[in-house]
Amino acid sequence: MLTITRKLEFDAGHRIPDHKSQCRNLHGHRYTLEITLVGEVIQAEGNSDNGMIMDFSDIKALAKEHLVDVWDHAFIVYEKDDKVRDFLASLPGHKTVVIDRIPTVENLAQVAFGILKAAYTDRFGTGLHLHKLVLHETPNCWAEITDA
Repeated sequence: MLTITRKLEFDAGHRIPDHKSQCRNLHGHRYTLEITLVGEVIQAEGNSDNGMIMDFSDIKALAKEHLVDVWDHAFIVYEKDDKVRDFLASLPGHKTVVIDRIPTVENLAQVAFGILKAAYTDRFGTGLHLHKLVLHETPNCWAEITDA
């Protein structure tokens, strides 16, 4: 199996409301996102993507459009974290992303995978699809999710 991977970074805040550690407080991370795609190599003479699974710049553009630019410099908050949601709503123009689960790195990886899976699915008729997503919360801690 031949894969390609593109890495991107973004900054975002969150909190884990019920956690026993300092993670229950508002804080942020420099997240690193690794997107791994699988598909047949494009064989089309004269095509800009000839010899590629997908152009790395196109991988980046889609990731930015569907996820990175949405989450970058946002506060990602659990929909049931009413105190923080109310606080963020009181800040004019604040960039807030509300998700349906506690924003642990595991849950964020699952949400990101769902968003990006749709963005990359078979764009060229070559079986292209998102194979794996790795989301680093810190240099030493991350979650990985693969297409089953």
